Amino acid sequence: MTADAVNRILAGDVRAAARLMRGIEEGNSASFDLLESLYSHTGNAYIVGITGAPGGGKSTLVDTLIGAFRKRDMTVGVVAIDPTSPLTGGAILGDRVRMQQHCTDPGVFIRSVATRGWLGGLARAAAGMIHVMDAMGKDVVLVETVGIGQQEVDVTRLAHTSLYVLTPGSGDSIQMMKAGILEMADIFVVNKADQEGAYGVKMELEAMMAMQGEHSDLAGQRKPPVLLTEAVHGKGVGDLCQEILKHREFLISHGQMASREQARVRLELSEAVESALKELIDAGTDRALYEKLVDDMVQRRIGPQTAASHVIEKLTRS
Repeated sequence: MTADAVNRILAGDVRAAARLMRGIEEGNSASFDLLESLYSHTGNAYIVGITGAPGGGKSTLVDTLIGAFRKRDMTVGVVAIDPTSPLTGGAILGDRVRMQQHCTDPGVFIRSVATRGWLGGLARAAAGMIHVMDAMGKDVVLVETVGIGQQEVDVTRLAHTSLYVLTPGSGDSIQMMKAGILEMADIFVVNKADQEGAYGVKMELEAMMAMQGEHSDLAGQRKPPVLLTEAVHGKGVGDLCQEILKHREFLISHGQMASREQARVRLELSEAVESALKELIDAGTDRALYEKLVDDMVQRRIGPQTAASHVIEKLTRS
């Protein structure tokens, strides 16, 4: 069954890939075993992260970027990460609604995934889904994050090229300075460029990067371009697509692609280890002890660090 599923996914079978992705999102161990079988067939897709504050038009931009890559005869996968309700765990998964025009294109595979409480704009299953799309033979995988401002720096480590989307009059430049995005993003996109102040944001960004470059390791390195787009009208998106491909060529020609891939794999390994440890703790924790520790913390008899030490000590003894 595993060999059959692997072969079907490698052949681009959408249903087999969708079933595997659902299993990965649900944390099914058999699905992760299947993903392991696919891993040796990955490493070919180019991964582009799209991040930025909510309301910047990221989904519309992704929608038009899909079309721009398809015009270049490149197949596209999309992992659209949606926020979840802190009460029910449910997600609206609205990104697929905004990308309906590509749903019937066999060269495009769009998958929404819920964050399920993970920080940084990254879903726990995102890396696995990227691998599935990679194994299917997608040339480019676009990863659109939730849009939570300064916690989105993580996406820059999951992607080869990172885009940060801003809009005029939103105060995004302040958020960038807080998040460290100024040093992490590879391309800046000022979307909704038909609105007043778009050129001002572009000039402000370029001035900030010039100042940063004079006093940091950015000096002498590639200067991230700032592009103006009107995604809803498709304006400037072709230039953005070309800039992404130019950045890929830059990484290859300057020997930086290997380091980018190493950073990606390091993040995946850290998340896999963290997930495995959490599962081990959940499976091996004495529930009675756990509840007693919770009660002790509520009564302020012990602090969280001491309580955690008791849990670890119990696990290491068993």
